Amino acid sequence: MELKALFFVAIVLIAGLLFGKVAKAVKMPNVTGYLIGGLLLGPSVFGLIFGEGLISAEAIEALGIVSNVALGFIAFSIGSELKLSYFKRVGPGPIIIATLESLFAILFVLGGTLIYFAIVGQFDNFHIRFALVLSAIAAATAPAATLMVVRQYKARGPLTETLMSVVALDDATALMFFGIFVAIANALSRTGTSTTPIMLQILEPIWEIVLSLGIGGIIGLVIVFGCKWFTGRGNRIALVVAAVFMTVYLADLTGGSPLLACMAMGGVFANLSPVYDIVNGLIYYVTPPIYIMFFVLNGADLNLSVLSQIGVIGVIYVLFRVAGKIFGSWFGAKISKSPPVVSKLLGFALIPQAGVAIGLSLVAVQILDAETASMIRAIILCATLIYELVGPFITKITLKKAGEIAAES
Repeated sequence: MELKALFFVAIVLIAGLLFGKVAKAVKMPNVTGYLIGGLLLGPSVFGLIFGEGLISAEAIEALGIVSNVALGFIAFSIGSELKLSYFKRVGPGPIIIATLESLFAILFVLGGTLIYFAIVGQFDNFHIRFALVLSAIAAATAPAATLMVVRQYKARGPLTETLMSVVALDDATALMFFGIFVAIANALSRTGTSTTPIMLQILEPIWEIVLSLGIGGIIGLVIVFGCKWFTGRGNRIALVVAAVFMTVYLADLTGGSPLLACMAMGGVFANLSPVYDIVNGLIYYVTPPIYIMFFVLNGADLNLSVLSQIGVIGVIYVLFRVAGKIFGSWFGAKISKSPPVVSKLLGFALIPQAGVAIGLSLVAVQILDAETASMIRAIILCATLIYELVGPFITKITLKKAGEIAAES
């Protein structure tokens, strides 16, 4: 390992600490400060003025593994919220809400995009497929920023409980709907590059979900039994860290979803281990530096130049996705008879979108030509920039309005 990497780590952590303090001073979530700090000190702003970012592209690439590690721990923590006792108490509400908020985010973006193409006289087979692929990405929600806001403000209540469950389930519903809508886009293609049967294309994300849940479930059982054998605090921390690393690696190696796998691991551990609260408390003190690095690096990787590429379709995507999330959450909450605070406010806390959406945008090149696929990627990157900067702040306001923020610390 080159010692220069340690310099990069130090710069990233110091930047996160300083900008997190600034964000707190102006009553914004720490995570927003981390993202803005990374953006200002990265190639997009600092590099534009001085030729190279203080957090350089070299640093972002060298510390790329931090993102995988951080997302693994974030998913593990969110999975720990999926306790069967909670679902027995509230019923199938979170599952219904997660399904409908994902579906309506897609339908709203699809409808808005198709209406635009009809108005400008481009309502043809190709543009319909473009709309299907773009809208299929709208379902994905980023769990990282949401978890950080909930933790920072010690949020507690029915809205927070439902939010954490829906965010955990969202990854699975997003993958399923993405597979279905992309399969429809391929079916409409006269010269599609995919030779895979439509049914297999629909079943592929379901297999990814099953595989991920299997990997996470097995390693979750290993932690449950391991915590009976290893009783020391240090040993238990090492066990969970090793489990997260192994789960991320195996899920990625086998074509599964590391996020889903780590959520499943956390869920199994939380439901079967009598010491999960104790172990979670220990992990809580290990992860803050990893989370700070993750968000600062994500901020540094944001590229302001994509804002000029968004166009009318990009604006439709950004606005209609949010509208779909809000309506779908409201509709799902009404159907499942969730508390009024959930139906009124939940959708506003589902705005963030990041890694999963960017990954799904890469699939566009398999369905559309390279130029059109790059347009979809530009729209998703721009939307990510907007959602990641404003999403945490809106989540904070939403939880505060619900009366579920205990303290601003």
